[in-house]
Amino acid sequence: MKLDRYDRAILGLLQKDGRISNQDLAGRVGLSPSPCLRRVRALEETGLIVGYRALLDARQLGFSLMALIHISMDRHTPERFENFEKAIADIPEIIECLLITGQDADYQLKTMATDMDAYQDLLLNRITRIPGVSGVHTSFVLRKVIAETALPIR
Repeated sequence: MKLDRYDRAILGLLQKDGRISNQDLAGRVGLSPSPCLRRVRALEETGLIVGYRALLDARQLGFSLMALIHISMDRHTPERFENFEKAIADIPEIIECLLITGQDADYQLKTMATDMDAYQDLLLNRITRIPGVSGVHTSFVLRKVIAETALPIR
C-alpha cells in the first residue's frame, strides 16, 4: 500500500494516541472528518492498523521484575518449534517471544514477574518443563532506556 502524507500523519498520531477522536484526528492532519474516517477504515481493512491497545503500568500491577530469557532447543525441527510456541502462548507472564538468529539461543522471551520467587517458579516449573528446552540463559532488566511502541513512518 502506498502511503501519502495524510496516511503517514494519521498513522503517526494514532500510534501516539489511539483514543484520539476522529474529529481531533481530522483537524490535526488537515482533513475533514468524513475523509479522515474513510482513510482510517481503509488502513484498518488493509491490515496496516492491526489493533488498538491500552498500555499499562507494570509496577502498579505488581510486576517489578522483567527478564529476557534466551532459550535453546534440543532439536531444530518444525514440530519441536511449533510445540514450544504453543506451550509458551499459554503462559501470561511471557509478553514477547522472538525466534532469533546469531546467538547460541533459538528464542528470546520477554517476561514479567512480581518478584524473584515468581520468576523462579515461571522458569523452573513452567518454561524448563516444555519438551525440547535444552538450555536457558536469563538477563534481568535493570531499567528501560527506550520503551517505544511506535514504528517510524516513512
